Amino acid sequence: MNPRFHNQVAVITGAAQGIGRSVALRMAAEGASLVLVDRSELIFELRDELARTASATPVLALTADMEKSADCQRTMDAAVERFGRIDVLVNNVGGTIWAKPFEHYRVEEIEAEVRRSLFPTLWCCHAALPTMLKQGKGAIVNISSIATRGLNRVPYGAAKGGVNALTACLALETGERGVRVNAVATGGTEAPPRRIPRNAAEQTAQEKVWYQQIIDQTTSSSLMKRYGTIDEQVNAIVFLASDEASYITGITMPVGGGDLG
Repeated sequence: MNPRFHNQVAVITGAAQGIGRSVALRMAAEGASLVLVDRSELIFELRDELARTASATPVLALTADMEKSADCQRTMDAAVERFGRIDVLVNNVGGTIWAKPFEHYRVEEIEAEVRRSLFPTLWCCHAALPTMLKQGKGAIVNISSIATRGLNRVPYGAAKGGVNALTACLALETGERGVRVNAVATGGTEAPPRRIPRNAAEQTAQEKVWYQQIIDQTTSSSLMKRYGTIDEQVNAIVFLASDEASYITGITMPVGGGDLG
């Protein structure tokens, strides 16, 4: 029996650390050829790690700023040039930069949150879609968040709400043409410290209080009263990307221990 992603090419953005890195490792183990993209040069460490595995997964690693349409297009063009096709796209770039009540956000911070957590998914879908439609087959998994209903992250929640709407609308347009589009709304997830933080500034005492409110609300909103693991998120992402989900499109699947977002 062939692995789930045998002879398939998967583009994974934000793959240098966290959930994206774990998705890459899982898909490599299940037979995919990979195009790994990140702003950080840590992406090349992952490429080298995969090259040392027994399967020696074919990998193209790229640095790019996925907030820019031109970089997203360059990435998809490079994927097609190297492998000839794009079967799976996992849009993993995004994440809260600041955590505070909405009235405390500055205008430039609001704009930065939306650029970080909406535009990379929008641009990558736009850039990959012509190739998938030409093939008549493809699977897009967008990483959203249950923070669309949560404390102290209004701009981020609004951006992820945009991801959910993008997912539903694009699935409606492409379902009859062989391209499935789904999203995973991740809940609170236990993860090792980021090697490159989203916000390098040291938190003030007040900011620590606001962030703790997020943690408390996330835990209390979960029916399981805990954070999830990275593997629990990866399981859902990889399932939706695989042919096992061949009759599933247009959904946003909450993976938050019962918190529907």
